[in-house]
Amino acid sequence: MAGRRRVGVIGLGMAATPHAQSLLDLADRVEVAGCFSPSADRRAAFAARFGLPAVDRAEAILDDPTVSAVLLLTPPDTHADLVARCAAAGKHVLLEKPLDATPAGCRAVVESMERAGLTLGVMLQHRFRAAAERLAELLRTGTLGRPLSASVVVRWWRDDAYYAQPGRGMKARDGGGVLLTQAIHTLDLYVSLLGLPREVAAFANTSGLRPIDTEDVVCAALRYDGGLLATVDATTAAYPGYPERIEIAGTAGSALLTGDRLEVQLRSGGTVQAGETAGTLGGGADPMAFSNAHHRAVLADFLDALDHGTQPRVSGREALKVHRLIEAILQASESGAVTAVPE
Repeated sequence: MAGRRRVGVIGLGMAATPHAQSLLDLADRVEVAGCFSPSADRRAAFAARFGLPAVDRAEAILDDPTVSAVLLLTPPDTHADLVARCAAAGKHVLLEKPLDATPAGCRAVVESMERAGLTLGVMLQHRFRAAAERLAELLRTGTLGRPLSASVVVRWWRDDAYYAQPGRGMKARDGGGVLLTQAIHTLDLYVSLLGLPREVAAFANTSGLRPIDTEDVVCAALRYDGGLLATVDATTAAYPGYPERIEIAGTAGSALLTGDRLEVQLRSGGTVQAGETAGTLGGGADPMAFSNAHHRAVLADFLDALDHGTQPRVSGREALKVHRLIEAILQASESGAVTAVPE
């Protein structure tokens, strides 16, 4: 498509801020046709803050033939229906994570876009961090040798104000707690690095610190074909919130990824360092305390995919992988048995 691509935005809650900033940053490539929320106050505040046009009906976006793509930023329980509406309207979709609130909804989201022959990208931006990309390269080239042991640690904090929004932290709206809402980013990055395990054992609790019915304390063990063993430690009850970590021990060296800071020690005596910060990047009381740089990278990648007829780096089908892992962890916790990761 020559010139700027026209897009619409549906959903103007907290998650919309880095998306709006990224749209403004990429104004040479994209034109915002309209932004919709069912809340008139939210539409007015969003338009005043970002200078982007608001519309009072989702149909103003979906029925506009000049709009080729939608940024869908609504709560998880709305995704399957809204993605189906976008597919019926012939719109590509860049979807805020997760795919949906339920496993069946996640599959429906991906399948509805595939049936329509449309592109689905998912906002799982941790893969686009510089240190994460460097770690992926080291694994791809065999620099760390064969992975033997790994861990994922997401010890974040969410305060009472965060859970004050109606439905937040509840299965009916969000579908899940720390795994599906917070740790999904780090888990997706981890899966992109080491793939899915064969089976998991897990425990998950609701701490009682806040009035929610989803899990906010989780620990899991992962077993892979080939001998790799890994652990997952995830919570939003760790005050004041700490940088998320991925650690990998291989036959040729070990890597520690903390936030966007990578440190590697090789058995040969060499070292590798990459990235800029080991800060929490949204892991504390303010979940939006991070730059929009990686959202912008995901949006640019999505636009590239539309322009060239390729798949985005995090397509719907690719995003299903982390959902399969989360589903297995929760099933293992509920059943008390070692559980196979679903195909």
